[in-house]
Amino acid sequence: MPETRQRPATTGHRPIHAGGGIEPHWHDRNQIVYAGRGVLSVTTDAGSWVAPATRAIWIPAGTLHQHRAYGETTLHTVGLEENPLELDAPSALVVSPLLRELILTYTGPAENPPDELQRLRAVLLDQLRRSPQRPTYLPTPRDARLAAVCDLLRENPTEGRTLTELGREVGASERTLSRLCRTDLGMTFPQWRTQLRLHEALRLLAERESVTRVAHRTGWASTSAFIDTFRRAFGHTPGSRRA
Repeated sequence: MPETRQRPATTGHRPIHAGGGIEPHWHDRNQIVYAGRGVLSVTTDAGSWVAPATRAIWIPAGTLHQHRAYGETTLHTVGLEENPLELDAPSALVVSPLLRELILTYTGPAENPPDELQRLRAVLLDQLRRSPQRPTYLPTPRDARLAAVCDLLRENPTEGRTLTELGREVGASERTLSRLCRTDLGMTFPQWRTQLRLHEALRLLAERESVTRVAHRTGWASTSAFIDTFRRAFGHTPGSRRA
């Protein structure tokens, strides 16, 4: 990452234009980031998270990260001294309809009385504790051979060659690459490829691409297969909540 700096972990909201972002930085407090509109990515040295409106991202204090917006995005942030989730690494959290409204209200422009804000905050923390984590994380490989394979897929998410075939191109066996997937990525190669395709799908949907075209551009065999995988990952169909 380029030069970094500390930023305050503020509570509030701000618009980010499509393709815009916030340079690498870190906070001295924990932070919840949420895209009330659009799609937001958070990237660290370890990997990236992409969050639609049904996900928020937990960023622990001291974590170097950067943001990027896909589609016109409204970024909502909640700075926290406490760690209600007891997590020391970033994580994607499910945002229920109630949690969404709490985040929007708590970070909104209305000048609520301090006692009302305190009550909102207490309920918000309760809902965060109950919010399940979901694997929208795309880890970054450390090994150069596996990184080369992953780069091939990043450049072309429709890449359909097997790990054996891709290994021939980078000079590594399928067995070696499978082992590296487990140690470097913490998941299998098919799981990583699916995560990559889902991340790319979220970005394309935020740019108002049709569901059918997104399915084609991200390598699914059929639109129905894409819709089914997307629903299982995010809890809704790709066409039901356009960014």
